Amino acid sequence: MAVRGRKPKPSGLKVLEGNPGKRPLNEYEPRPEKKAPKCPSWLEPEAKKEWRRMCKVLETIGVLTQVDAAAFAGYCQAYARWKEAEEFLSKHGTIFKTPSGYIQQVPQVSIAQTYLKIMKDFCSEFGLTPSARSRINVNTVQSESNDPMEEILRVVK
Repeated sequence: MAVRGRKPKPSGLKVLEGNPGKRPLNEYEPRPEKKAPKCPSWLEPEAKKEWRRMCKVLETIGVLTQVDAAAFAGYCQAYARWKEAEEFLSKHGTIFKTPSGYIQQVPQVSIAQTYLKIMKDFCSEFGLTPSARSRINVNTVQSESNDPMEEILRVVK
């Protein structure tokens, strides 16, 4: 059975965006602890660099949690492979001449495009694109009250 319509947005992102649709938030949605997962040892070195570069930023804005390890690792690994393909293209160019004299595109062009698309999909999940960020409104002012109703009213505004 195919699921139709848009993929639901996590309530955490809806809250950061100020709940623009003003629809009721899913109060039963799981809320994992906002703590960054440990970097997997099997990531490529360049992927580990990207993990370290982005991990604290995403943890600070509250979109990276322990349960996001696989998705974030997928983003970092795709980044490493995209970068490797792009570096190859910068060094060797995008086309070559076959032994029979035909001009052909090097495989790294489609490899780079594939991994860029994978990265873009992960980036939108974590709010890492300009358009995804433009929908996020991080309220840095802490409420002085611990009243849950005030929190709800602040989010719904």
